Order: sequence, then structure tokens, then C-alpha cells
Amino acid sequence: QVQLVESGGGLVQAGDSLGLSCAASGGPLSNYGMGWFRQAPGKEREFVAGISRRSGTTRYADSVKGRFTISRDNAKNTAYLKMNSLKPEDTAVYFCAAKSGPASVSVSLKEYNYWGQGTQVTVSS
Repeated sequence: QVQLVESGGGLVQAGDSLGLSCAASGGPLSNYGMGWFRQAPGKEREFVAGISRRSGTTRYADSVKGRFTISRDNAKNTAYLKMNSLKPEDTAVYFCAAKSGPASVSVSLKEYNYWGQGTQVTVSS
């Protein structure tokens, strides 16, 4: 069973950049497709970005496309989310998640087996 720990959240101003990391332990990250999700207060958790096991496929929510970049380094057992041009509406708790099974990227929360505890990202205007 893999354990995930996010880091890198914080308070930034609109237009700033921030990078999140998701460190995995308990198993090789290369066995899992990875995703980033976020949840704002009073809202449902939503898909942000996903990447296949070998980084061949990525997918983004329309709201972050062109601003966020998901990547992974299987040798370091770590996934990343680089966020540029941050907006106040990006404020949320960000979660990384791992899914076993087919290697394709999934936008569905239900397909992810393991979750981190989340890291807060706050963007001030």
C-alpha cells in the first residue's frame, strides 16, 4: 500500500507561481497513475491534473490548462504540480492521489485508490 505526502503549499499573491510535491512511500510510484485534485471550502473535490504511469499522457481541467503542469519522477518516487499565474479562485486544499489498474489518466475521484492528506494553497488578490 502506497502512502502519499504533499508539500509545497502556502500563501501567495495573484499572478505568482507555486510548486507542489507528492512524495510516495510503500511502493514504486511507477505502478500508479497520478492525479492532483483540489477542494475549496463548501465545494466538492475536483480534478485538476493527471499523468499516466510513464508520463506519456497528461490531462488538465479546463480551468488550469496552460497555467499548471503535472510531472513525475519515478526514480524519486515523486509527482509534481507546477502552478503559474495563480488566481484567487485557485485557493483550495490540494490533494495528490494514486490509481492502480489501467495506465490511462482518469479524472474520476472514484478511480483513485490512495490519497495524501492535502496541502493548503491560498491565493490573495
